[in-house]
Amino acid sequence: MSDELRQKNTKLVKKLVIVALLMFGFGYALVPIYDVLCSITGQNAKLEESVETEQSFVVDENRVVNVEFITSVNESTPLDFHVETRSMKVHPGQYYTVNFYAKNNLPQQIKVQAIPSITPGLAEEFFKKVQCFCFELQTFEANEEKSMPVRFVVNPMLPERYKTITLSYTFFDRTNNTEN
Repeated sequence: MSDELRQKNTKLVKKLVIVALLMFGFGYALVPIYDVLCSITGQNAKLEESVETEQSFVVDENRVVNVEFITSVNESTPLDFHVETRSMKVHPGQYYTVNFYAKNNLPQQIKVQAIPSITPGLAEEFFKKVQCFCFELQTFEANEEKSMPVRFVVNPMLPERYKTITLSYTFFDRTNNTEN
């Protein structure tokens, strides 16, 4: 093998190693980049699930916000799950209660956890739940049905650009989870 060919091969190997390192670095940096983009756009916001106390707001009778409710279950969760109403018009500052219903489809006890999500994410800080089944692990006996209320308020400080807020819940089976 000639020295010229050996030098070309060495340069090519160096370039390939640099490209591989850059690709690894970019992949490693994607997580913090994703977190920054999510915090800027409000997407995929993590909900702080702490029990809020009911506080008095001045009800804005001149403004209406549409609140939509979406229910789903993880594919391995043996529940029927739905909400009494798919959407409601609310006045910011006024408290509302909506009922969710779930039924265990198994002949044995299960433990499930509801994970909430609010869209748009930037509106999350203005949507306050004072009562919610999502605050704790739910235990369903064999074939048990439950009505589970959620009491909430939309803070009147919600910016005017938000006309619709979507609250969605997904139930996950936690029966065999050792962290129960």
